[in-house]
Amino acid sequence: MYQKRGNERMANPYAGQLALPRVNKRRRSIISLTPLIDVVFILLIFFMLASSYLNWRTINLTAPALVESAPAVDNTIIIDILPKGLSIAGNQTEPKSLIHQLLMARRADPSQPILLRPAIAVPVQNVVELLDRLTAAGIGDIALVRESRF
Repeated sequence: MYQKRGNERMANPYAGQLALPRVNKRRRSIISLTPLIDVVFILLIFFMLASSYLNWRTINLTAPALVESAPAVDNTIIIDILPKGLSIAGNQTEPKSLIHQLLMARRADPSQPILLRPAIAVPVQNVVELLDRLTAAGIGDIALVRESRF
């Protein structure tokens, strides 16, 4: 209760009172979710708007049913799309050469059917690229057939 100062004793005015708890001056940082939610919302709006302006091209393809059919007519051109390239009647060919051959065949007989037969291991993108090239060259009326070998 008494403080000693030098030779004399003084009464402590705060003796017997409860001491105040020390306040930590360092404040813990709290992560607020509001800015995070704002950023996610803005990104969502951005991608929704950006995706609506994309030019989607669709290709209408109907897969033929697997049924036994009559053998192909002799004048049918069958193009095999293989993982390593293209072939007509078993002969490997390049896309430019293929287009030239098909244009010559169509000039000789415009009603001659053209069949594309992609192998199972060929990506669909390769088939679409070939269809785009043929269409750009003016070769239309092309049918897709499934590979008969499994």
